[in-house]
Amino acid sequence: MPHSCCQSSSTRAAPIAIIMAAGKGTRMGVAGEGLPKVMVPTLGRPMVDWVVEACREAGISRIILVVGHMAPMVQAAYAGQPDVECVTQEPQLGTGHAVDQARPVLERLDPSAPVVVLGGDGPLIRAATIGCLIREHRSHGAAATMATSVIADPTGYGRIVRDADGRFTAIVEHKDASDAQRAIGEVNPSYYCFRNEDLLRELSRVDNKNANGEYYLVDVLTLLCAAGRPVHVVSAVPPEDVLSINTPEQLAQVESILGRREAAPSARSHA
Repeated sequence: MPHSCCQSSSTRAAPIAIIMAAGKGTRMGVAGEGLPKVMVPTLGRPMVDWVVEACREAGISRIILVVGHMAPMVQAAYAGQPDVECVTQEPQLGTGHAVDQARPVLERLDPSAPVVVLGGDGPLIRAATIGCLIREHRSHGAAATMATSVIADPTGYGRIVRDADGRFTAIVEHKDASDAQRAIGEVNPSYYCFRNEDLLRELSRVDNKNANGEYYLVDVLTLLCAAGRPVHVVSAVPPEDVLSINTPEQLAQVESILGRREAAPSARSHA
């Protein structure tokens, strides 16, 4: 991590986390039968619980779960936990649409508050990475900050597009990418931090003119760049941490990694 991620900032609005947890998990096989994707057991606990715990360890005390498929099961799992609240995404129209379901909550909060957005199917996220993302965001006075990674096989991931000077310009989803863009190894593992009011303003401008007909959260970053608002990129996510769970094979891989971390607790939060 760059040294600057450990610098303090005068911005002290309490951070908020939004965890996208509405998916079906149709490729999870037997492991996902009768369960929403984020409730699939992962080393003995629902996969989303690892993400919630990482947010808590990073000092976030307000966590919003965006639920959808089999929502009552996820809601029941977090009932009585005062730092977690659920909002419903129905139907599911993409990641931008998912985050926008939290708008009524976000509109009541500090406009300058850092809003961390994560996927509920990425249990390898570490508290130290979340904490550093927030600190980088604050220290750079950014409208949005994202953490990227360079991996050997970027198939399926959104690609990070930079200009000739190396500055971030856009994220292009795999299905929408040209052959040249698909050759890019720097990917978006979906670790974001937004300034609350910038997020809300640009979400209202996102459209669904893409291959999937969905509202992409990544388009918020493109819109911010186009508006001249500062988007900061931290190229510091270890390749191991990028893996999310979509198949039984990926579940086994993630459980193996988590098992190693649990066996060495001091390494769990190391970014």
